[in-house]
Amino acid sequence: MPYVIETFDRPGQEALRQRLRAEHLRFLASQAPRLLACGAKLRDDGSDAGGGLYIIDVQDRPAAEAFIAADPFSAGGLFDRVSITRWRQAYLAGQCHLSPEPTLCPTPT
Repeated sequence: MPYVIETFDRPGQEALRQRLRAEHLRFLASQAPRLLACGAKLRDDGSDAGGGLYIIDVQDRPAAEAFIAADPFSAGGLFDRVSITRWRQAYLAGQCHLSPEPTLCPTPT
């Protein structure tokens, strides 16, 4: 069941983010089968906006909570706030996941 996790860094913690980044990326690689998508939030100029977005496929909310708690960014104290929301997967990578019923997933013209 998909969950969206949005994280918000504690202000002024850019150095901590950089220090934990390699360990964080190793964690993500170890969790790749669960990741539908993830990445850092950026400002329009491409600079770091201080947080991230994960879309993960796990059993339930406790599993989503355990996932983000195990992330080195979380365990290292980077996050000021974390939001976890169950998500209905409608479209992913251009594919409809709602239903095979044509009215819910119309064929593009």
